[in-house]
Amino acid sequence: MTPPIELYRTMFTIKECDDRFWTLMQSGQIVLNYYSPRGQEAVSAGVCAALRPSDYLVTTYRGLHDHIAKGVPLDALWAEFLGRVGGTCKGKGGPMHITHPESGLMVTTGVVGSGLPIANGFALWSQISEDDRVTAVSFGDGATNIGAFHEALNLAAVWKLPVLFVCHNNLFAEHTAYAAGTSAEHVADRAAAYGIPGVRVDGNDPLAVRDAAAEAVVRGRAGEGPTLLEAVTFRFRGHQFGDDGAYIDPAIFASAQERDPIPAFRSRLLAEFGMPESEIAGVEDEVRTAVRDAAEGALAAPEPPAVELHTDVLATSLPGGAA
Repeated sequence: MTPPIELYRTMFTIKECDDRFWTLMQSGQIVLNYYSPRGQEAVSAGVCAALRPSDYLVTTYRGLHDHIAKGVPLDALWAEFLGRVGGTCKGKGGPMHITHPESGLMVTTGVVGSGLPIANGFALWSQISEDDRVTAVSFGDGATNIGAFHEALNLAAVWKLPVLFVCHNNLFAEHTAYAAGTSAEHVADRAAAYGIPGVRVDGNDPLAVRDAAAEAVVRGRAGEGPTLLEAVTFRFRGHQFGDDGAYIDPAIFASAQERDPIPAFRSRLLAEFGMPESEIAGVEDEVRTAVRDAAEGALAAPEPPAVELHTDVLATSLPGGAA
């Protein structure tokens, strides 16, 4: 069981990385196609705490929180975000295509909802090979209105695939409020159509997310099929960098910020778990140093040489030596 302080470390690391990306972009030092996960840190921290290192995770372009929570090394992650040598994909994928199989982070997709059927593929392989892995896949509430969502849930249910479908319901699909685009009152309610469990949880509480995810993972590993987990949270920054969020009611935004999962869980560490302020502050200092070093290392690293345009694009042979 992941200790609460380690859940906080993950959440704080996500926040510090996001803040630094934002600062560097605002100053013009870097240019990224960037989708902030600020406010959603507890979801990824909780879900990944329920997974084994060997379990698979598929995420979407708003995936920084998943990348960090699943254990992608910060140095390689920052280098890839900035398109530099030393990145997880040699600097050629960028923030929307992070891949790091060593950590179980298998795919970051740039298309809404496209990760769900991909996750089924990984889970099917685990089922066939009996490797005891579970695959988790993250997506937003907007993705629950496309065909791939329904097709993936149906097939996973029919084949009893070990998949944890995780909806990060931040209440806005790009610029559209949840109620304006979705007929179901809750995303979790849609699980009933496929005869699988649908669980709705407070996405600002990493312990609640962890416990719900852990129960779903046990089901999947036991061959009992998939679970749809809806983690209700909020997105504190625009859909992407440059979006000022003017379409969000200021009162709703202010109310959400009052429930910011970072300070809320920090307070719980002090009051509920009796952790000394010095221990929490020490973790925060360690994280700030690690993020600073990763950012500075990436900024100083070179871009991939032009020859890399011609590598990793064509398989010249198949396993076994066949042409």
